[in-house]
Amino acid sequence: MKFKDFGFQSAIMDGIEAMGFTQPTPVQEQAIPLVMNGDDVIACAQTGTGKTAAFILPIMDKLSSLPTRLNYTSTLVMVPTRELAMQIDQQLEGFGYFAPVSSVAVYGGNDSITWDQQKLAIENGSDFIIATPGRLIQHIRMGYVQFDRIEHLVLDEADRMLDMGFYDDIMDIVKLLPTKRQTLMFSATMPSNIRKLSKSILHKPKEVSIAISKPVENVLQAAYEVNDSKKIPLLSHLLKGKEHVQSAIVFASTKVKVKDIERSLAKNGMKVMGIHSDLDQKMREDVLRKFKNRHFQILVATDIISRGIDIEDIDLIVNYDVPHDPEDYVHRIGRTARAQSDGVALTFINAKEKRMFEQIERFLNAKVFRIPNPL
Repeated sequence: MKFKDFGFQSAIMDGIEAMGFTQPTPVQEQAIPLVMNGDDVIACAQTGTGKTAAFILPIMDKLSSLPTRLNYTSTLVMVPTRELAMQIDQQLEGFGYFAPVSSVAVYGGNDSITWDQQKLAIENGSDFIIATPGRLIQHIRMGYVQFDRIEHLVLDEADRMLDMGFYDDIMDIVKLLPTKRQTLMFSATMPSNIRKLSKSILHKPKEVSIAISKPVENVLQAAYEVNDSKKIPLLSHLLKGKEHVQSAIVFASTKVKVKDIERSLAKNGMKVMGIHSDLDQKMREDVLRKFKNRHFQILVATDIISRGIDIEDIDLIVNYDVPHDPEDYVHRIGRTARAQSDGVALTFINAKEKRMFEQIERFLNAKVFRIPNPL
């Protein structure tokens, strides 16, 4: 199947072609016709399968077919993190280059100028508002948010939003929306709390399920059993001088560890930068932009970017610490092997983490190969 088979408006097709897309992913192939038909949809697909375009494109197509521009916000997209809000906003800008569609990303952690820009876009009725629930609630409390004409509500990375404690904020926002609307829920996992949420806000939804919570097949997974004191030396050994590894992400459990790893690798002459909650928004954006543009080789991060960030062609993922949740493991290693490329995911396991990693293996229904420690 090709994108042209959906019958999109010419302006949308021009944007798709300009972005270099020709063939839809499975979740796009299944979800787009349902969205175009006006159905509520609950879609479950792992990270990196193209969920964003599955709702952006059909909604943009509908807006492009209207005889005149709307002067109100018709689509609200709620997301768990500012990074995902920015990513979706960027994709809207790309796909909508030839279409008369406007968007604004609404998220916290920025200055008063950005707040004023968000406020102005909300008041003027941007076609798409892509928002984190907490920041959107702040704007709503100021009294100028009008959502009485919302036609499409999208919850992206819904499982992550609930994990982060946004359930009450989501429900408070939903109460402000028209009951007659199209609601789309996209999630990487489908736990019971997602099912409960879907029953309360979706109407007779159609379901799409693609490769639920399993790593893509072309990720080579392996693990090292190593004491904490030996983790940084092992990491340095694995990365130093590896020119064929053009792009690697190291995930650590705390920002203190991120800083220690970044400092140690830099002392060993490696091109490395860290990203964590102590960095302000502009600094985090700058780090991610430089990493995407291959200005440095190794990104060290907390889980702040393990979901929702669209960075392709990652050669290597290292779990410096074992994730507490098997789902987080899947999302972390989902950063590699994107777009049909191959990838490697390595995990460091200390004595206390063995039981947690065994839980991950049971979840995967597979044994991850242990590599002997070379040090």
